[in-house]
Amino acid sequence: MAEKAEMKPLGADDLDALFEAARTRTAEPTAALFERVLADAEAEMPTAPPVASPVAPAPRRGLAARLLSAVGGWPAATGLVAAAATGVFIGMAAPSAVETLSGGYVSGTTGYGMEDLMVSYAGLMGSGG
Repeated sequence: MAEKAEMKPLGADDLDALFEAARTRTAEPTAALFERVLADAEAEMPTAPPVASPVAPAPRRGLAARLLSAVGGWPAATGLVAAAATGVFIGMAAPSAVETLSGGYVSGTTGYGMEDLMVSYAGLMGSGG
């Protein structure tokens, strides 16, 4: 059996010599490496897709569908309908809680009746009434 050679630590001069040898050596890739890299790149390039028939334009959406999408779709429209229905109910029923929260303003205003707020033909003509 061969005896192991004893390793001695590298000194500063040895390291300087190794670094100098590494600096002077130029690492140029060989022509064979360039050829292999180009061959791999060409193999990975995508091919042109087949020419398909022209695609027909999407059908035009109607007014209701465009308005619904502008609002936010069915979930948003459902929320708007629920809020509107709640508002109509509170406005027509006027529960006592609303009167309490409004400080009696809802039931306390008796200055005008509903017929006073409607526009009449005579009022438009300027003849009173």
